[in-house]
Amino acid sequence: MPLHLSDLLARPDLRLSAAYDVPPPLLARTIEAATVSDLPAPGKWLQGGELLMTIGLLLPEDPAACRAYVRDVAEGGAACLALGLGQGLPYQEAPEPLTAAAEEAGLPLLTVPDGVPFIAVTKAVFEARAEEQRERLQRAFATQRRLTAAATGDGLRPMLAEWTAATGVGAAVFDPLGRLLAAAERAQRTPPAAARDLIERVAARGLRGSASSTAAGQQLEVQPLGARRLRGLLLLSGRPDDAARSVVPGLVSLLSLELERRHLRDEPERRRRSALLSELLAEEDPAPGRARDMLRSAGLTAERVRGVVVAAEGDAGAGGADGAGGRTAGAGAAEGTADGTADGTADGTDGPAQEMAADLALAMPGGLVRVVDGAPGAVIEAVVGEDLDIRDVLARFAPRCPAGIGPATAPEAVRVSLRQATGLLAVSRSSGEPAEARQSQASRLLLDLGDRRTLQGYADTVLGPLDLADNGEELTATLAAWLETGGAWDATSRRLGVHRHTVRNRLDKAMDLTGRRLDDPDDRFDLWLATRIRRGDASATGAGGRPTPPPGR
Repeated sequence: MPLHLSDLLARPDLRLSAAYDVPPPLLARTIEAATVSDLPAPGKWLQGGELLMTIGLLLPEDPAACRAYVRDVAEGGAACLALGLGQGLPYQEAPEPLTAAAEEAGLPLLTVPDGVPFIAVTKAVFEARAEEQRERLQRAFATQRRLTAAATGDGLRPMLAEWTAATGVGAAVFDPLGRLLAAAERAQRTPPAAARDLIERVAARGLRGSASSTAAGQQLEVQPLGARRLRGLLLLSGRPDDAARSVVPGLVSLLSLELERRHLRDEPERRRRSALLSELLAEEDPAPGRARDMLRSAGLTAERVRGVVVAAEGDAGAGGADGAGGRTAGAGAAEGTADGTADGTADGTDGPAQEMAADLALAMPGGLVRVVDGAPGAVIEAVVGEDLDIRDVLARFAPRCPAGIGPATAPEAVRVSLRQATGLLAVSRSSGEPAEARQSQASRLLLDLGDRRTLQGYADTVLGPLDLADNGEELTATLAAWLETGGAWDATSRRLGVHRHTVRNRLDKAMDLTGRRLDDPDDRFDLWLATRIRRGDASATGAGGRPTPPPGR
């Protein structure tokens, strides 16, 4: 237990006395150390929490000067001031100016009687502090033994329950997506919004750090769990004392070992799911019912699915693969359960691609993931439901890695979606972000692949004469609308809100200025491509000068 000022006053061997009626809150102050000083301004030499003893050799007698001395001691952080009394010393009792100044400043003032040396008080303080440290270590060792014993059991919850019983601090473990895996009885199974924010912040950093905050008067702390990859997150709800704080690293280690053990334990299920994906993709033309049944057996019940391919580059590097089919991994995580986390290996070995596949599998409920040998390195193939926000998953678990996202298809056509996703890897490498296959996307792929300066120069060459005209923007907008409606005069006039004769007059003028002909296929394509380039620039320009897809596409 901490040493309080009241504990010192209660010791009969010290015979300390209070110089005035000290309020109970001041008597509850913790004494961290004891020191002696007769300096006229000792405050700057204090660290805080000290019992400062003095014989008052240079103590001022003037009330104002005395208040300044007491204020210096209090601002230095001293918990208490003690004045030594006795024969041959300056004072035989506490002087009134000092007593009044101490009471006014809220600084406890004690007297040390004749015959009690300062060293006796110092020894008493440090003996009590040493005993406090011994008790703290004993409690820490006892808590660690209880946690270790609980770790020999089955699951996360026994460890969390022992921790909370020993420390009074709530604890819960979440997976990297923030889904609850296990919680102690006293922990909140639905964490507050502040805890959710902490969990997301720590999950985004992986194993690189923890975070803490205070919400509604309760301290929250999140610690990452895992050996080499983020496997989960520990949420502590409460304020651990010093003994409990010293055990937190041990708790984190034991929980991390349990999560890693689960990856090994679930290896057979991952192999089964991986083999299921390989079997599905091996059939050239599977029957609709069979393909759907195979996906349903893995928990993927979406009516439409899409293929996703990720090149294990960037942060992950390129992982190797064994055999023609490569190493495979399947997703086995289910929300609200403590089991079923996915690993990216099928033979127990580690590799960047396999580790990334494990993370992706965890984030794809019901999805299937495998790692396949390719050139220049391994690629990760996945089949996921149409409703999954795959871009968010890739941003979290495969940042800066080339990725292709195939179109949504029926389960029996997922091979086609995967093939299209593979073809988009080159586009993704060029753009620096996942490339997604969509209907009517050929022009967008062309514009994304092209150099921006070259494309803009092309557009300026074709549309430059219109830019110089007085109503050049109007002519260009009319031309673009006519081309986008497929040359429909009435549709163009309705879109622009003008008469169809106005549309024809504007286009005639545009053709005269550019020297082009709308009935010439080559001229028409040049004009269409130039207006699309301009439209891309006007819509929004992404990082690196790449145009973003226009609205509605």
